[in-house]
Amino acid sequence: MKPESLPKYRPFPKIHLPNRQWPDREITAAPIWCSVDLRDGNQALAVPMSVDEKMEMFQLLVDIGFKQIEVGFPSASDTEFRFLRRLVEENAIPDDVQVQVLVQAREHLIRRTFESLQGVKRAIVHLYNSTSPLQRKVTFRNASKEEIKQIAIEGATLVKSLAAEAEGIEVTYQYSPESFSDTEIEYSLEVCEAVMAVLEPTPERTMILNLPATVEWTTPNVHADQIEWFCTHMKARDNAWISLHTHNDRGTGIAATELGLLAGADRVEGTLFGNGERTGNADLIALAMNCFSQGVDPQLDMSDMRHIRSVAESCNKLAVPERHPYAGDLVFTAFSGSHQDAIRKGMTRLDVNRWEV
Repeated sequence: MKPESLPKYRPFPKIHLPNRQWPDREITAAPIWCSVDLRDGNQALAVPMSVDEKMEMFQLLVDIGFKQIEVGFPSASDTEFRFLRRLVEENAIPDDVQVQVLVQAREHLIRRTFESLQGVKRAIVHLYNSTSPLQRKVTFRNASKEEIKQIAIEGATLVKSLAAEAEGIEVTYQYSPESFSDTEIEYSLEVCEAVMAVLEPTPERTMILNLPATVEWTTPNVHADQIEWFCTHMKARDNAWISLHTHNDRGTGIAATELGLLAGADRVEGTLFGNGERTGNADLIALAMNCFSQGVDPQLDMSDMRHIRSVAESCNKLAVPERHPYAGDLVFTAFSGSHQDAIRKGMTRLDVNRWEV
């Protein structure tokens, strides 16, 4: 990198949290897991999944044990609308599974989303709008903070109204200040609490506040500080699950998620093997297996890793990396000494893996 380019880059501002508690905590129980393979994972694909492939992926996620599965943007994609309708028509959603639908805080999209949910028994309606300074300036053409907050309030008001009218659907509310990682943290909290004031969650009927690292800007410890600051400054903490949705732009999405759990989060959104747009999302396979390594039951069944990998590769048309920590071809292999001799003798990579085991 040329020296003259360095002034473009500045350290990410720290969070003032002198009494942070997360460094001394341990993960002692599995979080609430939500797979977003059918949204974030699908957005990563040069050739998006067909409805049949989405059905196959959904069944895999159910078999693994996910109780919350995001099915995408039914209001913005005909394929995803048809996919959700097929899930309903074929009675493919188990009673203990919530399907999650993502929607911008825009009236026509919210109404279309509720159309897609007809016949669903349990759903998470995930409302979001952009909140960061750059998005306020560019996307919303210099909209004020108050104007952006009003978009969230109006969206939440309509979601609440339509949920009350939706017969037979148990709706859980979810709200995301998009680009939480790049929004002033005090303002993120202000918008989230304004949404909570509309939706009126209780400890018995909690909502979800999802705090996405839409772009991974900083080191995992700063992400943990953001989450702990939010958790300790919000009102009515018992009325909401705090959810994480990390990306991997700096290569630390898994670490940021684990530290975010130490900082007080309750829930994790991610994808199998970390598939997602740009550099990917939090890798739920690695996160869950990391729980195992610390004696914590992740409450997910990954006993048939070969099958999980096979279905994921088939539906995504993307190979699981050879060096993946738990499912890669080379996870048990070091190419040195006798291994090199074996390769020279014509043994295949799979032979070498078996030999090593």
